Order: sequence, then C-alpha cells, then structure tokens
Amino acid sequence: MKGTLWLAAIAVLLAACDKPAPPPPEIRTVRTVTVQPLHVGEPVSLTGHIRAQNETSLAFRIDGRLIERRVDVGANVTQGQVVARLDPQNEENALRSAEAALSAAQALQHQTKAAFERQQQLLTDGWTTRAQYDLAEQALKSAEAQVASTTAQLHTARDRLGYAELVTDVAGSVTATGAEAGEVVRTGQMIIRVAPDGKRDAVFDVPAQLIRNAPKNPRVEIALTDDPKIKTTGHVREVAPQADPVTQTYQVKVELDQVPAGMRLGATVTGRAILAAVSTIELPASALTGDQGKPAVWLVDPASETVSMHPIEVLRFEPTAVLVSGGLTEGNVVVTAGVHALRPGQKVRMLEDKP
Repeated sequence: MKGTLWLAAIAVLLAACDKPAPPPPEIRTVRTVTVQPLHVGEPVSLTGHIRAQNETSLAFRIDGRLIERRVDVGANVTQGQVVARLDPQNEENALRSAEAALSAAQALQHQTKAAFERQQQLLTDGWTTRAQYDLAEQALKSAEAQVASTTAQLHTARDRLGYAELVTDVAGSVTATGAEAGEVVRTGQMIIRVAPDGKRDAVFDVPAQLIRNAPKNPRVEIALTDDPKIKTTGHVREVAPQADPVTQTYQVKVELDQVPAGMRLGATVTGRAILAAVSTIELPASALTGDQGKPAVWLVDPASETVSMHPIEVLRFEPTAVLVSGGLTEGNVVVTAGVHALRPGQKVRMLEDKP
C-alpha cells in the first residue's frame, strides 16, 4: 500500500515538472516626455466699460426756478453754449434797484461836491469856519463811498443776472441731467454732466488676487465686446486704494492709447493682460489622467522602466495642453500616450517625444 502511494506522488511531481513556465510580464510601448519647466505669464480677461477720463458737472451759482434746459443726455455741446436758464425776474428787479441806488448816490455826490467846493472857496476868502469846511469834506467823502458801494452792488446784480444762464466751459457729450424745467433748483445742484472730448478710460472691477499678481505697468489689450475687430491698447492709469464693500473688487482705470470711433462712452469692452510670469510645466493634454477625482500623470522610472501614478496641480487647461503648477520636477519622465492602458508597476518601453 505504501509503495502505491509513493508511486502516485512521484507521478504528480513528474506531471508538475512537465507544465510550461508562466509568460513574462507584458511590456507596453508608450510615448514619453521629459519635464522642462517654463516661465510663462497667465493671461486674464475681464469685462468693463468705456468712461470719460474726467466729467464736469454744471450747476447754477444762484437759486431759482428752472425755466429751460436746452440739452438732453447724449447731446453734444460746445464751449460757451447756453444749456439752461433760470427765471431772471428777481435778478432783473435787483439790477434795476441797484441802478437806481447808484443814480441816487451819484446825485448826492454831485451835490456834496459842489457844497464842498463852495466851502473851500469861502474858507480861502475867510467867510466860513474850519468846522463848516470839515463837515462839507466829510459829506463828500461819504457820498463818494456810497457811489463806490452802489457801483459794486450794481456789478453784483449784473453778475447775478448773468448767472441765470448756465454756460458750459467745455466741449463734449452730455452724460446725465439733474433737473427738469419747472423745478426750483439750489445753488450748486447738478443740472447737466458733460464728458469732455478727449481722453477715455476703460474701467474694470478687478479682484485683489489679480492686482497682487499683476506686473508693473502692464500693457492691456482692449476690444469691443460685441465687435472684437474694434480694438486698441492701454495702460493702467489709476487703481482704487479701497475695495468695493459689496464686491470686494478694486476699480482699475486703463487709459486708452487711441480711441477707436466705435468705442463710445458706456460701451462694453473686454480687457486682456498677462500676469507676472510663473514657473510652470506644459504637457500634452493626452498625458492627463485622474486619481480619486484629482488630476494625475504616469511617471516612468528610467532605472526599472516601470510606471507609477503621480498627482499634479493644474494651473490652467488649454485646448491641446495642460499647464502644471506643482507635483512635477525637472527631469521627470511623463507618459503622454497610452495612459489609460497602464497599471502601477507595469514595465514599459519608452518612445521619447520632444517637450
């Protein structure tokens, strides 16, 4: 019985020795690229609008009832043009009163002057006292002062009558109005606002992060949003020192180097600038895979010719490439084709691509 068992065991061992050896591990051919960092600036685009670099608010210097406003929003005005009028009745009455007061003061001046000249002659001839002469001289000086005062009042009355007409001292376009005919307006109340002809700004609301990463004096490309063929360039003229309390953005004004005809006031524009250069790595989009929902790539160990998955940080995606901001170092070998057929530790045969 024991002999039979030994014979069976020997037969099993002989049969096992006759089985073929397992096949060698599969070696996949992959394309690779060697990592070389680049220094590129990230482009950023924002939407803004065109605004006059300066705006002038026109207002009356006196109170009164507005009887006429001759321009509306969008109208073009020229320097010296009358754009609004107040009811001049009160100022005309004040002018007539000032004219009458001046006439009375001048008449009194002539009278006192004649009296003074008589007292002067009488004093010389010895027919009057020094006290009478002094009184005549004092009356003349008082009359002369009254003429000077009423003359100034007359000038003021004429000026106030002139203030009943609102005249623009700049040429440009009306961007806003502040009162309608029939309203009683106050001194200094805005009646119209004028954007002078000349320089224009493109105004953008910029997040704080972009301002921190922006280079000094960046060149900004500006294009009309609804017609990108109308475009120009500009440079940053002003950055608001304080963020908007609601949006937490900073208002940035970009002065246009040239103002195309299509970029009217209020037009929506798109501004594009390049942020400060950062160190990044550009890979073909085909190299990108995922690991637990996060971007990753396959790295090749040149010594063992095996692959392993490695997470990366993506700066931005482009149509045919991906820019990597972290996770890779110079000299890493990255698989760029065949990434979906790999597994950790798999041996590969590399075909090097140019980076």
